[in-house]
Amino acid sequence: TRIMKIETLSFETANGKTTAYVAIPEAASKKNKAVILIQEWWGLNDHIKDIAGLYTKEGFVAIAPDLYRGKLATNPEEAAEMMANLAIEDGLDTIKNAIAKTRETYGNLRFGISGYCMGGTYALRAACEIEGISAAAPFYGDIPAEDVLQNLKVPVIFISGTKDEWINTEKVSELESAAAKYNLSVDSVKYDADHAFFNNTRPEVYDEDAAKDAWQKVIGFFNKKL
Repeated sequence: TRIMKIETLSFETANGKTTAYVAIPEAASKKNKAVILIQEWWGLNDHIKDIAGLYTKEGFVAIAPDLYRGKLATNPEEAAEMMANLAIEDGLDTIKNAIAKTRETYGNLRFGISGYCMGGTYALRAACEIEGISAAAPFYGDIPAEDVLQNLKVPVIFISGTKDEWINTEKVSELESAAAKYNLSVDSVKYDADHAFFNNTRPEVYDEDAAKDAWQKVIGFFNKKL
């Protein structure tokens, strides 16, 4: 029995209407900490909604904007196509508008951002480009170009798996060297795990120990920074 309220926000973006799934902790005395949660390449599915629920147990408002505007992928081919068809500017615009709509609806919150896979890519990129984000916790997302990264002004905890063939150690070391070069606040945390190791609906990659440890680190990080 999770004590939370579920709401749906509808809002406009440059490319049309979309919604965000919002989970609000009933018990939070001060509902001033929020986490924007960005979907994997599958879309805004039940797994992402479950993670939103986990955030409410920790006292955060969780907002998951639907970057695909209602579409869900049923297999990796569809997911790859949907991810490829989503322009990065469009995704970022949806995130920006979701933050504005959340502020307008729930008042002044301090926002962190997190996401997995494609959502990790957007979480890191948004932290570099969108005003009003105070901290970011991307999980195994792609690394933006150096000219984008150098604009990062907020603290980041970047979670990756050393067995990940997509967000491989070479990509992660690009982030680490940019952080050193531009003096960015980036904590790079690596697990001996595969891409999507946090996704407990995918037994072939899920790593319970790594997932639990990463979750504790991210919650601690957001509690400190927000």
